[in-house]
Amino acid sequence: MKQGQISRADRLNLADRLALWFSTGRYVDGLWIGTWEDEPEPILRRIEEALSLVKRYDRVRYDRLIRDLQRIWVLVLPTGLANFTYEICACEIDTRYFLAETTTPELIAAVIVHEATHARLWRCGMGYEEARRPRIEQICLRREIAFAAKLPNGEDVRDRAERTLTLCASGEYWTNAAFYERRIEGSFEALRNLGTPNWMLRFLRVSLSVRDRLRRGLARLKRAV
Repeated sequence: MKQGQISRADRLNLADRLALWFSTGRYVDGLWIGTWEDEPEPILRRIEEALSLVKRYDRVRYDRLIRDLQRIWVLVLPTGLANFTYEICACEIDTRYFLAETTTPELIAAVIVHEATHARLWRCGMGYEEARRPRIEQICLRREIAFAAKLPNGEDVRDRAERTLTLCASGEYWTNAAFYERRIEGSFEALRNLGTPNWMLRFLRVSLSVRDRLRRGLARLKRAV
């Protein structure tokens, strides 16, 4: 996708519009920060604290992320601790990770730097195809490490990024199949976190299993023909 093609607010689909409508947020240097949680103010303050770290210790990177992102949104995610969603040009951060006692402002700032790098690469025309993912993640993680070197307390950021870099040595973690499995398990965990009854979770698992078997069966039939 070329620069300028990322969806703007007037192009959002209905689900995005509703989710953002029910979120609470405000603007920081033109960047919208928000959350879907019932008590938004502590979350918004933590986002501001994380942004202030980037602004204070790496102003060039801060100016870039302000241009490359439109939103920082804290909500329950089905996979991973964060992701860049190009449809709404947002760095999305999982609520559970964001509010964990072990998640420091430095780690939140590094997550924002990481996802803003995804945004910059997307704007430059680099998609997230399966074959490219390990290389793209390496670039984003090295940006985290560079940012950590400028922080007074950047050791945890550096160590976490360096550990994650080991996953880039093999492409298996980044395949479509691996993403699918993590998304399914993460979705069930998110539903459990939201209070979904166990009987409904069991029903959904059976339904997904039947659907996947049907898909595999149809795929074999197509290959046979």
